[in-house]
Amino acid sequence: MPGIRALIHTVTDETMMESEQHGSAGFPFQYYYENIWDFDFHRVDWHWHPELEMVYVKTGVAICRIGETVRDVPAGGGFLINSKVMHCLEAEGDTVIPNAVFSPVLLAPEDSLVASKYVTPYLSGGPECLYLLPSVPWQARCLEIMCALFDIQGSGEREELRTVQLLLTFWEEMMAHISLCERAVPDISLRRLQIMMQYIQEHYKEEIRLEDIAGAVFVGKSTALDIFSRCIHQSPVSYLIDYRLSQAAKLLMRTEKRVADISEETGFQSIEYFCRAFRKRYGMTPQSYRKEKRTEE
Repeated sequence: MPGIRALIHTVTDETMMESEQHGSAGFPFQYYYENIWDFDFHRVDWHWHPELEMVYVKTGVAICRIGETVRDVPAGGGFLINSKVMHCLEAEGDTVIPNAVFSPVLLAPEDSLVASKYVTPYLSGGPECLYLLPSVPWQARCLEIMCALFDIQGSGEREELRTVQLLLTFWEEMMAHISLCERAVPDISLRRLQIMMQYIQEHYKEEIRLEDIAGAVFVGKSTALDIFSRCIHQSPVSYLIDYRLSQAAKLLMRTEKRVADISEETGFQSIEYFCRAFRKRYGMTPQSYRKEKRTEE
């Protein structure tokens, strides 16, 4: 059984699918105990995965962004993110979120009757994100089951068996209280967004203009601005700067390169601007960031 883990970076491929393997092929379940505030920019950045993800907000307020929807989930609440849904989590202070990412096959084999009746319909017709509030009785029961599931992680004693048992108990309670409908075909804007993000990730070291980003999907600048604003509540240029800064932060941690060289390598035309932008995002200078992260390691 994989142990308890905590991440502080979100790593994705060119389609924005998370690269992290959750659990193993034999048991595709991974429990994480994380604080959103510890992530770069205090944000679990935009990503998606084929697995389902259940999240409990232990402290603070988790800001859940899915497309154009923004939802604040306070301590005591939780949510279930459906398969293949692009999402982002943010916080304005310490926000501890025990969470588990798991494959639907743990609930039932793909070609089984149970999957066809109770799992596949949810994956295709369930909400993108099911929010759970302790004030609603059946949702409170789901939250209790979720917490019990998290509590047994790391216990070792029949852990896998008890994990699957509690997942099925959670699923049965949830399915008894929700209605399913065919989910709409994903907005073409989401695919365009992914392509523009991919373009930025591939060319961030270069001098990129807004028209270059828009041109990656053959739309005008105003359309590109609208897609970024609606889907991730950022401008293309703001996303580009954030991505450059995240790459610079990795180089500060992993290499001995000079700050001036890192600034140039990550696409900043001016070291002064780079240092200002870095301090604004991380709350410290690049040199202080390097020193602090090396100390933590």
